[in-house]
Amino acid sequence: MDGVGSFGAGRTGSTIDPIAFAKQPQTILRVLSWIFSLVVFASIVNEGYVNFGSERLYCVFNKNADACNYGVFVGLVGLLACSFFSLLDFKFSSISSIKDRKKAVMLEIGFSGFWTFLYFVSFCFLANQWSQTTPDELPLNQGADAARAAIAFSFLSIITWVRKSTRTHARGIMHQNSANVRIVVSAKCLMVVGGCCYL
Repeated sequence: MDGVGSFGAGRTGSTIDPIAFAKQPQTILRVLSWIFSLVVFASIVNEGYVNFGSERLYCVFNKNADACNYGVFVGLVGLLACSFFSLLDFKFSSISSIKDRKKAVMLEIGFSGFWTFLYFVSFCFLANQWSQTTPDELPLNQGADAARAAIAFSFLSIITWVRKSTRTHARGIMHQNSANVRIVVSAKCLMVVGGCCYL
C-alpha cells in the first residue's frame, strides 16, 4: 500500500510517469472514448447533411435535424469531457485534500453514467431515424457511410463509457477501503502502545 493514497492517487507531490500513466487501463479507455466521440461528431458535421438541388441542407437521418443536432452535441461534449478527465487524472496526485479527490472520483462516476445513458439514447435515436430513411432521400447514397459510422460508434461509446464508470467506481471503493484499513491499523497500534505504557 505504500505510495498509494485514498481514491486512487499516489502520495501528494509524487512524480508522475507519463509512460505508466499512458498504459493505465483507465487512460486507454479514455483515449478510445475520445476517438469514438470524435468519429460521431465529425461524421455528422462533415457528411451528415445533404442538399437536394437547393441551398438548404437536410439531415441524412430521415431529414430530422434533431437527430443530427443531438449526435453532434453528444459527440462534442463527450470529446471535451474525455479531454477534461484525462487532464484531471494526470493531475490527480497533486490534489492534497482527500475530500477533493473524492469529489473528483464522484464527478467522473456521475458524468460517465449520465453520458452512457445519452449515448444509448443517441444510438437508439439515430438507428431509428436511419431505418426510416428511404433511398429516395439520399441520391447516390450521400452521407450513408457517415450515418452508419455515427450509429456504430455511438454503440461502441456506450461500452467504453460504462467500462470507465465501473472502473472508476471500483477504484474509489478499493482505495477508500485501503484508507479505512490504514486507519484501523493505526488505531490498533495506538491502543497497543497505550497499553504498554499503562503496564
